[in-house]
Amino acid sequence: MLCLGIETSCDETAVAVLRGRQVLAEEVASQVAEHATFGGVVPELASRRHLEGLDGLVTAALGSAGVGLVDLDLIAVTRGPGLLVALLVGMQYAKGLAAGLGVPLIGVNHVTAHLEAVHLDAPVAYPYLGLVVSGGHTHLFRVAGSNALTLIGHTVDDAAGEAYDKVGKMIGLPYPSGAVLDGLAQEGDPAAIALPRPMLDRDNLLFSFSGLKTAVRTYLSRAGQLPESGGSAPTGAALRDLAASFQAAVVETIVTKTVRAARREGLERLVVGGGVACNAGLRAAFAAGDGPAVHFLPPRYCTDNGVMVAALGMAQYAAGVRHDLDLAPVPGLAALLEDEAATAAVS
Repeated sequence: MLCLGIETSCDETAVAVLRGRQVLAEEVASQVAEHATFGGVVPELASRRHLEGLDGLVTAALGSAGVGLVDLDLIAVTRGPGLLVALLVGMQYAKGLAAGLGVPLIGVNHVTAHLEAVHLDAPVAYPYLGLVVSGGHTHLFRVAGSNALTLIGHTVDDAAGEAYDKVGKMIGLPYPSGAVLDGLAQEGDPAAIALPRPMLDRDNLLFSFSGLKTAVRTYLSRAGQLPESGGSAPTGAALRDLAASFQAAVVETIVTKTVRAARREGLERLVVGGGVACNAGLRAAFAAGDGPAVHFLPPRYCTDNGVMVAALGMAQYAAGVRHDLDLAPVPGLAALLEDEAATAAVS
């Protein structure tokens, strides 16, 4: 089966052409530089860039794959979660292609897709525990199949990646700040600053990083290092120690809760996806722990991409999932999971 995958949930326009598990071509147009000016993603700007660039990316991907539109057997597109105005661009384009070519359309869950891509390199046997950790998500799933996910843990406020960006913004680091803080943390002392491990002492599978962000702000303010209050941002060893201490708190919280989830669910395998899955500190902590066998996605598939969308679309089509052209985008994860569960129950 030849599938075109389209991803426009946030600030990256991405497409890919897959034949089975073989990636024939992929294209990504990042908008990071444009949104960095604003310190975060501007939805209207993101949707405009998707609209301007999507058709050219599809043409380029098909050309690289050596196939034409008429060769496609399936169109897969991100349905949600994400920014509504951005999702609409990808979905309307995908619907037009599906209708014009007379091929099936599958709208996929962006978060689920982050986990499905692991099967392209080395299939992981079901069931397994899935951790999606990114700028918008810190969620745990019991994964029994490509269309059989159960949410068992989630963040109640900021996602881990969001906390990285907000802490970076406090001290004047460029957006996005995750990779910068991760690099600084490798050279700092993780015990230099006493920071809380949010909700770690609670017997649940919930995450919270808003309080940790506030604790960093309080520390900087007391140390006279909060720029917005007239202080001078930390530099040198002080900056490296802050990064290391902050990252240690985030990583310990994520790893502890994830291992707890694996034991409660009786799962021996863990798949980690999402942009923060590239974090060196997180990877090292999971590798050094005594939890489930960990499978990280290759870094190129951790961030948003069309490959994961096409992979999940084909897996769900093979599992019997079918969507009509009146399929609507669903920007919220909870609502999308409810919709998917209801659809599965009816079928």
